[in-house]
Amino acid sequence: MYRKYIMSFVLAGMTILTSWVCAKELRIDRTAADPAFRIEYLDDSLAEDKHSFVEMLASVSSGQRVVDYEVLEHTMKYQLSDKDHDALLRIVEAEAGGEDQNGKLLVANVVLNRVNSEIFPDTVLEVVMQREQGIAQFSPTVDGRYQSVKISDDTQKAVERALYGEDISQGALYFCAREKADSDNLQWFDRKLTRLFAYGNHEFFQ
Repeated sequence: MYRKYIMSFVLAGMTILTSWVCAKELRIDRTAADPAFRIEYLDDSLAEDKHSFVEMLASVSSGQRVVDYEVLEHTMKYQLSDKDHDALLRIVEAEAGGEDQNGKLLVANVVLNRVNSEIFPDTVLEVVMQREQGIAQFSPTVDGRYQSVKISDDTQKAVERALYGEDISQGALYFCAREKADSDNLQWFDRKLTRLFAYGNHEFFQ
């Protein structure tokens, strides 16, 4: 009888011991497997980052500019032809060569405001060369200054600011230098137009 109980006790103990060993081995296998999976995933991620980094280094070392050209194109408000761009540079230099950069910017703004207006021509060159009843809208186009100017770096920067959309003109469509203007022209400006402000040697009107 006692033998029977002893055998049952031994069998129960062996069952418990076997279950404990199996559970321990299972935990070891899972613990070992998880880091292996994480390491493999991390290796793949690092490989992608390394590939991107190498591509960037190759681009920089080859002299390529890492620039979003689509953003630049959207930032540039005015896309001018070579002729229109040259005309804008020349008229700004001729009309405001002695002004600071903002004075030059204002002249560029007036020209571009006219291009955008329904009562003036649609291109910069046509605006600059326009005549009303035989009278030139911009005197430098008839006295030789427009043709002979040398474009300064300051003028180029002012025109670039205008082309990128910077406008400080308050919508001005006209300007004049009162000290140099013909008296008849001045009377027309004062009678027909609304004076907006003065800057440098010029007064601006709408």
